[in-house]
Formats: sequence, structure tokens, C-alpha cells
Amino acid sequence: MIRAVIFDLDGCLVDSEPMALEVLGEEMAAEGAPTSAEELRKRFLGVSIQSVVDHITRFTRRAVLPDFPRRFEDRLLARYDTELRLIPGATALLDALQTQGIGMAIATGGSLRRLEVTLRVSGLERYFTGRAFSADQVRQGKPAPDLFLFAARNLGIDPSRCAVMEDSPHGIAGARAAGMRAVGFVGGSHLAGMRDDHAARLRKAGAAEVLKNLTGMRDALLSGC
Repeated sequence: MIRAVIFDLDGCLVDSEPMALEVLGEEMAAEGAPTSAEELRKRFLGVSIQSVVDHITRFTRRAVLPDFPRRFEDRLLARYDTELRLIPGATALLDALQTQGIGMAIATGGSLRRLEVTLRVSGLERYFTGRAFSADQVRQGKPAPDLFLFAARNLGIDPSRCAVMEDSPHGIAGARAAGMRAVGFVGGSHLAGMRDDHAARLRKAGAAEVLKNLTGMRDALLSGC
């Protein structure tokens, strides 16, 4: 029986990935590691900023400027007040799970600062007070299982009783490594034109189901409940 759902945040509950990938691409190019929009979506969706830094270092064969993570985040968060939008159906899904007594948490690869700003601007903080967790809080981010296990531990629920909603192969792989049911989501606007291909990648990573919108997501997450 599923007793808790752990959500990725960006691209699952908030439609922030187009902004994030755009800013990330510009900052990577400034560091001498230009990357196409398609490659950004395939390689860097759902990974930690440290993974991006490591890639740039390998590509350029030199150290990345130490202010890179802060520079990226400052530019991104400056756009949130006017551009951040919820994924359609997000609050209805959260309300339904809350009414059913299902525990809920956030597990994001983003920083604690970005997490806090996102929840405040989006209005989602009321659902996740004390239950929103960042890769900053664990040793290894996705695709390692650490963050999902950390969330389950803080919820006080066995990992086998948790389901995860994710939009990245790294996140799906991390959820499966944690022993959790994983459901993929390809409804974010950053996946326009490649939803079917990305859905196949999520299934290959271990997603039990993949949905293109949030209709039916509650049932997909709680399957077997």
C-alpha cells in the first residue's frame, strides 16, 4: 500500500524547466561549453548543478569560475516572480492526495534557496511545510537514491510504501534505486515536441507508467494502494 508520494518539483509541479534550461545554456556557453537545447534536455534535466560544473570542467579542461552556481541561480530566480507557472492540475492533485491522507514531500535536485523561492512564489509551500528536501541535504543527488531515502526517512514511511513522480531519467533511476514505485511525467512545456521520445527514456529508466498530463496521476501513483 502506497502511503506517501514524493514529488520532483521542477517540470512536475511547476513549469520552470524552460527558464532553467535557457539560463543554464547561456551560462554554460559563457564558460566555454556551448550546448544545444536538445542536448540540455537529454543530458542535464534533473541533474545537480555540481554535475553541470563537472561536465564543463571536463569539456573545457579548466576550472569553472566558483560563482557559476550562484550566477545561474540569481538569473533564474529573478524571472520567477513574473514567469513561474504551476503545471495545470497540480493543486487539484495535491488536494486529492491530502484529502485521502497520503503523505507528501518534495525531493528536488535544486538548491535549498531555489526550493524555498519556488514554493513561496508558486503558493505550494502550504502543502509541504517541513517536508521539502533538496540535494543540498544529502551526499549524492539523483540518480543516487539518497535524496528519496532522506525524504522517506523524514516522513517516517518505509521506502517500499512511497511512490515518486519524476520527469527525468535520473530521477526515475534514483527512485527505483530507493525501492520506490516511480511514475514518469512528460507534461512540462520543456518537453514539447519530444514527449514520446522522453517517455520512452523514462520507461527505460524504470517508470511503471508515464503520463502526459496530471489527469489520472493520483491513480497512477497509488496503483496497488
